[in-house]
Amino acid sequence: MTRSVHELDVSLRPLCAGDLDAFMTWASDPEVTRSLFWDSYQDRELARRFLADVAESHPWFMAICLDATPVGAITLDRRSGAASCRAELGYVLARRHWGRGITTRAASLALERGFSDLGVARIEAYVDPDNVASMRVLEKAGMVREGHLRCYLMHRGAVRDRYLYAKCNQSTQ
Repeated sequence: MTRSVHELDVSLRPLCAGDLDAFMTWASDPEVTRSLFWDSYQDRELARRFLADVAESHPWFMAICLDATPVGAITLDRRSGAASCRAELGYVLARRHWGRGITTRAASLALERGFSDLGVARIEAYVDPDNVASMRVLEKAGMVREGHLRCYLMHRGAVRDRYLYAKCNQSTQ
């Protein structure tokens, strides 16, 4: 029996090299990584090195946990210089957990914690216009679509648009 999103125990904690088996569940699935900027991991040693060298040293790279088991990851990347008042949100979730509200809950938690953890005034996310599920996640988490960025970037060999979503910290307005 599937539990409702309100019954799910979704939490965030730092992703680490010890999470390799869980990481491979989503990171090796081409359907999951299709809209991401990295290819699926097929080599466990490369994945382990990524976790050890990148995830563990990142200031805000979290495992999305369901009942304390990692089922995805979520990041906040604080910008620098004049853009240091903002961070970019990114996330990925194992396919078997799609459509259950887990990513929405994780994004909400990231927004709640991210403003204070990183000291930013704004958190943004960029979404492919074809990724309707991701747009719904961001909207349900309280982010607002602010713009349509035409011919914005190259993704997998094609020029693609992006929608810009954002949420500002209420205490800085």
